[in-house]
Amino acid sequence: MSNRVVCREASHAGSWYSSSGNLSADPHAYKQVDPSVTRRVFILGPSHHVPLSRCALSLAEVYKTPLYDLRIDQKVYADLWKTGMFERMSLQTDEDEHSIEMHLPYTAKAMESHKDEFSIVPVLVGALSETKEQEYGALFSKYLADPSNLFIISSDFCHWGQRFRYTYYDESQGEIYRSIENLDKMGMGIIEQLDPMSFTNYLKKYHNTICGRHPIGVLLNAVAELRKNGLEMNFSFLNYAQSSECRNWQDSSVSYAAGALIVH
Repeated sequence: MSNRVVCREASHAGSWYSSSGNLSADPHAYKQVDPSVTRRVFILGPSHHVPLSRCALSLAEVYKTPLYDLRIDQKVYADLWKTGMFERMSLQTDEDEHSIEMHLPYTAKAMESHKDEFSIVPVLVGALSETKEQEYGALFSKYLADPSNLFIISSDFCHWGQRFRYTYYDESQGEIYRSIENLDKMGMGIIEQLDPMSFTNYLKKYHNTICGRHPIGVLLNAVAELRKNGLEMNFSFLNYAQSSECRNWQDSSVSYAAGALIVH
């Protein structure tokens, strides 16, 4: 038996984000984190590189960051694995994927004052059917109900432009970037209503290229499950930005949004 700890390297440090640990872009959502209460951080990210119809767990025990190493919660992982609803992603798939890793330095920074007192639960979310979103939502709802658990959902918003094969444009909104903003804010408003079916219908109608639509769907279904049991929650977006302002068909942009779900 080997005692070697399996580590996931910070494979996108230095290219996708600063490897110095200097987190100048303090996202609005992370200011909501209370490190004195949080003991477990679930990070749900979409799969960009491998086809996946379910959710997958990491083979690693430790995720490295430029700040300090983050431990995966092996007890929760064992409980999730027992459900039979998860597959394992290879270490290569894990390190190729950026959706979870992008949140690790911010998580480490937000939790720095209690860095030895928490663990993480990374989950790679595949292209789930509506039924599967409901099933995973029901599964994660019990964890969402626990105030010592923090859920981070990784997603960009609209990827617009010919290179993304998405060029929806409502001319009544004015410039293209205004149309994109209107489309995104329509989706954000629906997410704030915490109604999974409305969000699904919005995606079917507009096909907005929100890469984390399935992780968002899982969260909305988890919320719906808890609301049935009388738990009060509200979600609000705190910030919205676009990588550039699209004005013609040659342009492209990616939208970003940050929001927070509060469980009362």
